Amino acid sequence: MTFCTHNRQNLFANPQLREIATMAWDYIPQQDHARHVVLDESILMWDHQHGLIGLTTPEGAEPNFTTLQPGSVGAIVGNYKMLVTKRVKAVLKLSGTDFQVWQRGYYERIIRSERELENVRRYIRENPIRHARNRDNLDRLFTQMTYIDTK
Repeated sequence: MTFCTHNRQNLFANPQLREIATMAWDYIPQQDHARHVVLDESILMWDHQHGLIGLTTPEGAEPNFTTLQPGSVGAIVGNYKMLVTKRVKAVLKLSGTDFQVWQRGYYERIIRSERELENVRRYIRENPIRHARNRDNLDRLFTQMTYIDTK
């Protein structure tokens, strides 16, 4: 999945804010609603984040990862973005303001083969190199993903 900062601002160039987002990402599987999540490759860039997550069916539950229910991808992303937003606003002393950390929604893609998984992992690992060469073309990547609007 991929999600961007609001207006693609370079928010996570700030080391303190970067640490908040990184720690919140690592915390995802420890949350009750996301114990069935396995984190895979991820990278937090200054203005966006790429991350692979694996989902297992929670014990005793029917598989349902698409609707906005506890344990769904939408709920996992929403909780992550909310946690990062609260902490970033606290650090920047912006609570109660209209300051936005993230763009609405996110992009996702279901990976269906080991080959595809390795290609996506490589894309994520090489993201800083492309970004440094000013070749990180997120718009092209988004054409291969599905946009999920989180109204």
